[in-house]
Amino acid sequence: MPDAVKQATAKYPSVQVSLDQVAEAAAGVNLARLAYLPRAEMLGQVNRATANNVFGLLLPQTVVSPISGPLLPTGASFASVWGTAVGLMINWEPFDFGRREAEVAAAAASKTRAEAAVARAELEVATATADAYLTALAAEQTVLSARAAVTRSQELVRLTEALVQADLRPGADLSRIQSEVLLAQAQVVRAEQAAATARATLAQFAGPGTPVNSFRALPPAAPPAGLAATHPVIREQRAAIDEIKSRQTVLDKSWYPRLNTQANVFGRGAGTNLNGPFPGGAAGLAPNTGNWAIGATVTFPLLEYKTLRARRQVEQQRISRESSRQSLLERELAAALDRARIAVSTARNLATITPRQVALLGQTLEQTTARYRAGLANLNEVTDTQRLLTQAEIDHALALLNVWRAELALAATQGDLNPFLSKVP
Repeated sequence: MPDAVKQATAKYPSVQVSLDQVAEAAAGVNLARLAYLPRAEMLGQVNRATANNVFGLLLPQTVVSPISGPLLPTGASFASVWGTAVGLMINWEPFDFGRREAEVAAAAASKTRAEAAVARAELEVATATADAYLTALAAEQTVLSARAAVTRSQELVRLTEALVQADLRPGADLSRIQSEVLLAQAQVVRAEQAAATARATLAQFAGPGTPVNSFRALPPAAPPAGLAATHPVIREQRAAIDEIKSRQTVLDKSWYPRLNTQANVFGRGAGTNLNGPFPGGAAGLAPNTGNWAIGATVTFPLLEYKTLRARRQVEQQRISRESSRQSLLERELAAALDRARIAVSTARNLATITPRQVALLGQTLEQTTARYRAGLANLNEVTDTQRLLTQAEIDHALALLNVWRAELALAATQGDLNPFLSKVP
């Protein structure tokens, strides 16, 4: 079982999805850190256009292309000239009142939540794999008990056949016991179908061909333990709350002035000048006028205060919602832990009863069969005892496995399967 669980948690797609989310969140942290670096943009442009300019204001838009320079004295002309531009702009924000640090922290909180989701997914897959293993094992034990019932019925057929041939029993007894054999064989078929289905479920998690080894002993009892503080479900929920709080901190740092220092160097070329001649040819294809500039720009989102406050209130409500959800999860897990402890205690008590029941019914079957051979009991007594013995054997096998299943549920509720897996022989 530990090998099956290990293989499932390493390769099952849902765990891989969670690991991919962690990698995505880690990339988000690196992206947020890059905001500390200066930005540098380069430009290169060449165009062929007329040089007619007009006075007046043009509101920002994306249709009319802006041109620079005064009106040419030659008046309107549709002669075109070459124009070029090359430049470099460096923009850097030296300080930001902690906004970028808060954005990095928010990205790190998302990564922490993704890591907690991986732990939760691994616990879910490990629990499902171990449960599928126990289910497959229980189905195998049911098959063995059903086959034992067929063997006993066939032995009773041989006994009854001899008694009928000796005219010690009526022929109806032989027909009756032969029908019992068929019923037992049908039970074997149903048990084998259940076993094949259980193995297919196990193969879904741990891969095909996973061996299933039977357990012959009860798991050692352990002192009662409480809910783990690092339970993956609770840890993921706490990470979700921390992620929202980090986004709230980003909003708190957003209503501050933003200072950008800038350095710009550029050159432009034009195929005409202020006097208006159009020399033609390649004039303007190379920059012939250069400029540089350094400066700083301060921007302040003056009217964003109410918007940011409203967004902060939204995040605050999300914190309240997720905190309530955490309380609900803690209460549900505490109740599940109590139920799991009760299940373990009950399963262990039943596991001490079923062996005695099997032994007593085995003795009863021997005595009833002997009485039937001696003509002191009828066939119904023997077949009824056989059925009871078969059911008792199945109950005994399942009682042992139910202890393991209850221990599994207890470990899963506590949030750590390692103590349970260490008990597996």
